[in-house]
Amino acid sequence: MSERIRILGIETSCDETAAAVVENGSRLCSSVVASQIATHGKYGGIVPELASREHLRAIVPVVRKAIEDAGIAYSDVDAIAVTQGPGLVGALMVGLIYAKSLALALDKPLVAVNHLEGHIYAVLLEERLQGRPEPELPALSLVVSGGHTLLAISQSSGQDKRVLHHRLLGRTRDDAAGEAFDKVAKLLALGYPGGPVIDKLARSGNAHAVAFTKAKMKGNPLDFSFSGTKTAVLRYVESNDMSEEIAARRAYLQQHPGAKAPDLLPLCSQKTLDLVASFQAAVVNELVQHVIEAVNSESVNSVFVSGGVAANSLLRERFGNVRGLPPVFFPRLGLSTDNAAMIAAAAFPKFRAGEFAGWELPADASLALE
Repeated sequence: MSERIRILGIETSCDETAAAVVENGSRLCSSVVASQIATHGKYGGIVPELASREHLRAIVPVVRKAIEDAGIAYSDVDAIAVTQGPGLVGALMVGLIYAKSLALALDKPLVAVNHLEGHIYAVLLEERLQGRPEPELPALSLVVSGGHTLLAISQSSGQDKRVLHHRLLGRTRDDAAGEAFDKVAKLLALGYPGGPVIDKLARSGNAHAVAFTKAKMKGNPLDFSFSGTKTAVLRYVESNDMSEEIAARRAYLQQHPGAKAPDLLPLCSQKTLDLVASFQAAVVNELVQHVIEAVNSESVNSVFVSGGVAANSLLRERFGNVRGLPPVFFPRLGLSTDNAAMIAAAAFPKFRAGEFAGWELPADASLALE
């Protein structure tokens, strides 16, 4: 492709303010992410009002840095891409209003992107950045994060084969996988976000020490449920009288709010380490098993795994050891968690197809994947 199409992506769906410039859907010119972990960490989870306020504070400098890091001027951007949903409505509105204002001021087209589709395009972006061939479609996409857990068939459509459409196979009926990690970490006083700290602490535990019963649900066998696993952790804590140890960690975290897994390790008994290792294994087993079942019932050529939980080391290890699956693709860690590069990459085929959004584009907190 001789032309150079630069798209500025803006992502504010949850608790990270992100901006990135991607050229032709395949070259990462810049990627900037402002985290809100310090803001929400003391609460053990995301506070929507605070998230919106932090986005307002960060959006201008984050976008400015993305433009500067790309070595271009605002006028060099060919389009503005922004997350429309799903996510926290207040957080989404910050990004949308800013993106609309910027597009209007620069006289550039506005492209609306589904956050979930962005995670799927993160896999394609990774392969393009590595100079590898495009993964063969159709693909089974597992999007697994703090707010979402779903399985879908992703297929190309239209004249531009990079445009994807998706058919939903299953979704979580209660907590998302990442949400379950965060809630268990909060229960055990392990800090926020819960996924990374549990991932690291679990390496010192026995994943077979605590048995978790697989959720039995009527209806769609490809739906997920993690609420029962989370509740089983609570029951284990209560029956094993772990309150004193948890209180000691909670007091430590109040004095050391930025504490990491190595800091917490000496404050964790072997029983706690075994519990988190077993919990993590139970969640990963359900994710992997659902993918195996979907591959056995659908005709797919690839498996895409993306979203924040895709950064989990055990999940990556398990998929690397499962036989009989089509090739499994992950994005790098920085593209697994929320970022704007994936939004800009997902917008590129829409730009080429002329799929531009109007100024009346609303934030949609429950936007479905299509």
